[in-house]
Amino acid sequence: MPQTTQRCDYLLSQLDVLEAESIHIFREVAAEFERPVLLFSGGKDSIVMLRLAQKAFWPAPIPFPVMHVDTGHNFPEVIEFRDQMVADVGVRLVVASVQESIDSGRVVEQKGRRASRNRLQTTTLLDAIEEHQFDAAFGGARRDEEKARAKERVVSFRDEFGQWDPKNQRPELWNLFNTKIVQGEHVRVFPLSNWTELDIWDYVRREELALPPIYFSHTRRVFERDGLLLDAETGFANRGDDEPEFEATVRYRTVGDASCTGAVKSAAESLEEVMEEIAATRVTERGQTRADDRTSEAAMEDRKKEGYF
Repeated sequence: MPQTTQRCDYLLSQLDVLEAESIHIFREVAAEFERPVLLFSGGKDSIVMLRLAQKAFWPAPIPFPVMHVDTGHNFPEVIEFRDQMVADVGVRLVVASVQESIDSGRVVEQKGRRASRNRLQTTTLLDAIEEHQFDAAFGGARRDEEKARAKERVVSFRDEFGQWDPKNQRPELWNLFNTKIVQGEHVRVFPLSNWTELDIWDYVRREELALPPIYFSHTRRVFERDGLLLDAETGFANRGDDEPEFEATVRYRTVGDASCTGAVKSAAESLEEVMEEIAATRVTERGQTRADDRTSEAAMEDRKKEGYF
């Protein structure tokens, strides 16, 4: 009798492919480096990274701590959420404080209306990496966010000064990662490199992940500066007398230092409504909401060369 050959096709969804790639990256780095750390701010990307790390090592606990570089000018809702999530997951939190860097004279705080602590995070981050001897730091940057981040490798080499040279990075053919470093050097690792903002939200929906409430529509006191709606409630954005505050229905596409992170007008109160907004927009989240990326064409790249995220 003629034999029939059955063909089985295992087709993975887009999210399954991205998830598998990210889990592979987590496992590879954990196997190759001695002291990794996951940068965790309480924002949506770091929340997704934390879930991926859980899956990568389940049923064992996550084998490395998480670290937040805290400017001291964060949204209170996000800090509260960060602490609660870290407690729920049962992972150790390291807080690297920009305020302590200022108090010790390691950095000088900017003055004036547009002053921000955002750039000061670089020194605080590099000091914390040196203090704790971390040799690999997982970050939530994605290539779709900003053109400098699009240049990053998944495993991004940093020299002994913590600096990034986009012309001195290792090739990554066939998802093979060069993890060789010498003492004093480290790498930044970006498991979400190939994800988009919409992928992140789709994964949040699929995994039923909780997010800080400011990602959804709410009423907030804001003021306008250079086309951005900046927060007027915390006082971190140094509102001038000629910048009247007003109430608006807004949400945040990204969360960072409140002095330079803008909100967007939105009535999206659910995951589905947020995803509809993102699918329709043609402006990246950082391009629309981050004042620190507007200082020059190469603002992000200049900061990254110094050791920024």
